[in-house]
Amino acid sequence: MKTERITARITEEVLGSPQEHVDETLKDVIKKLKEEKDLTVLTVQEHPAEEMENKMFSAFADIEFETNSMKRVMEICFDFMPSAIEILDPAGVTMDSNDFTEMLNDLLAKQHKYSFVLNKLKTENIYMMKKLNGEIK
Repeated sequence: MKTERITARITEEVLGSPQEHVDETLKDVIKKLKEEKDLTVLTVQEHPAEEMENKMFSAFADIEFETNSMKRVMEICFDFMPSAIEILDPAGVTMDSNDFTEMLNDLLAKQHKYSFVLNKLKTENIYMMKKLNGEIK
């Protein structure tokens, strides 16, 4: 891929309780993002936690950043799990097929990792339910 800068905006959301914990957790996420290598945070618009109908609190921040590769943008998506992302610049992206292949393989590796974890939890849940129901001693 060309080494041009990529500007993106993500929305990070935190949901939980109490309100102070939600606000502090959002601040921690922003701090960790600012410490990421090969990434420059340009702007942060933080919105304090507000109470929702279910007695939980929700806070979010819109964070604009720059980096030099789409691979790095994908890593931020996986590591920080934003609720939304928008590529602001450039309008079009050209990628080398080797870079794109590497990104896809990273994506697949993470999907397989999460699939393994989910299947393990599902199996453990089935086992615990059977044990709870007296089917297993």
